[in-house]
Amino acid sequence: MFSRVLVLLALMHAACAAHAEGSLLKVPTREGVVTTLFWEAAPDAKATVFLFPGGGGGFGKVEDGKATGGNFLVRSAPYFLANGFNVAIFGRPNDMDELGWTERTEPKHMTDVAKVLEFVKQKSSLPVWIVGTSRGTVSATAMAINVHDPAIAGLVLTSSVVRYATPGAVPRQELKAITLPVLVYHHAKDACKHCQASEAPLIIKGLTNADVKKLMVVDGGANPSGDECAGQHWHGFIGAEREAVGQIANWIKNPVN
Repeated sequence: MFSRVLVLLALMHAACAAHAEGSLLKVPTREGVVTTLFWEAAPDAKATVFLFPGGGGGFGKVEDGKATGGNFLVRSAPYFLANGFNVAIFGRPNDMDELGWTERTEPKHMTDVAKVLEFVKQKSSLPVWIVGTSRGTVSATAMAINVHDPAIAGLVLTSSVVRYATPGAVPRQELKAITLPVLVYHHAKDACKHCQASEAPLIIKGLTNADVKKLMVVDGGANPSGDECAGQHWHGFIGAEREAVGQIANWIKNPVN
């Protein structure tokens, strides 16, 4: 009888894991302001990825427990989960229609980010890796510089904003303040004018106090379409999402130069 109960409990656990869903949460971050967060826990997670999508921010509607936005990081959330990471996607505060270039380095944005991180830490005590893509790399870099929390384990920048003339560009920020491990992950064919692969080494050059820093320029994918700075082009690793997340995940698990 006891063995049957154990089997039943195991089956119930497996069923719950198979049907796990994420949640849309609203986190108080400033007086009168709440910031949206998508949260989904992974079974037997090893760490949490704190994701900053690009564009104006946000992760689209949440339907059937999944974020529906077309950004690279948003649509790749299932791959992060499959690689053993809890997924926390930073959304937008309710006093902003979008997160622009300059807003992403402002003190009030950092306040929102820090408050959301505190909330995420209540969900899981595992190490947190900051991951940004495109305009989200502006936020991710600013967080690594300005939010000092021992839970933060490292930084991953994908399709980074590297054009120096662009407000908030990663190479313009105080990169020497970052001592965390950093992965710079870029598509060789990224055609966005703000995110040329040829300028990605500027980030590595600026990380003078990060002992572990790695630049990975990759190829692959298929069928790019639309705006060269949007998620459905090489800029968003279209057609290579699983491989991209797999490479990122492997590096996070073993960060080396």
